[in-house]
Formats: sequence, structure tokens, C-alpha cells
Amino acid sequence: MASKQEEGREGEKRAENTLKRAGYKIIEKNFRSRFGEIDIVAEENGCLVFVEVKKRNTPNFGDPFNAINARKRQHLIKCAMFYLKSHNSFNRKTRFDVVGIEGEQVKIIKNAFIVEE
Repeated sequence: MASKQEEGREGEKRAENTLKRAGYKIIEKNFRSRFGEIDIVAEENGCLVFVEVKKRNTPNFGDPFNAINARKRQHLIKCAMFYLKSHNSFNRKTRFDVVGIEGEQVKIIKNAFIVEE
């Protein structure tokens, strides 16, 4: 049986391959800051995209997209702001996407949530 970390890495690899097939260019994986981690930083059509990957092995735990609660969104936003600052990229158009993996099904949700000022 695979460990939780191994399953997470396998899910992120599936997400990465799905994003590439959809035309995304992968810039960085597992970007870490004191605020947390962004699974994948990518670019699509000139837009910098921060991607959270959520994997579910069974529907018993709910939809993978519902796992991103307000607290998780705040961590992702703070981490993305840190990324933008550290890469001098504040002038870039950005968005947050989520890749949900449930069994064999992989879905990309673009603009999964909006950052309110």
C-alpha cells in the first residue's frame, strides 16, 4: 500500500500531465514559503496560474474541490503573494486553478476562487 506522500506525488504527477496536455507550461512544482505550499505554478495564455491539486481515492470523503476551505484559500493566497513578490511578478495576470482527482477522473477547474481585495 502506498504512503500518503507517495499517493500525493502520484496525484501531482497526474495533474501535471493533465495540465501539460491542456496547454499549460509548468514553471515550478511544490513552491514553499512560510505561508504554505503551492503544488504547481504554471502559465497558460500569458496568465500565471497557481494550481492546488486535490486527490480523493473514494467519494466517501466528498468532492476533492470541497476540500479547499476558506483557511486553505487564505494560505494559498498568501503563498502566491510571496511568490509574486520574490519573483518580481506583481504586474502579471494571475489566477487560482484546482485540479481534482477522483479515481481515474481528472478535472481542471479554472478560476476556482477569486481573491477579494
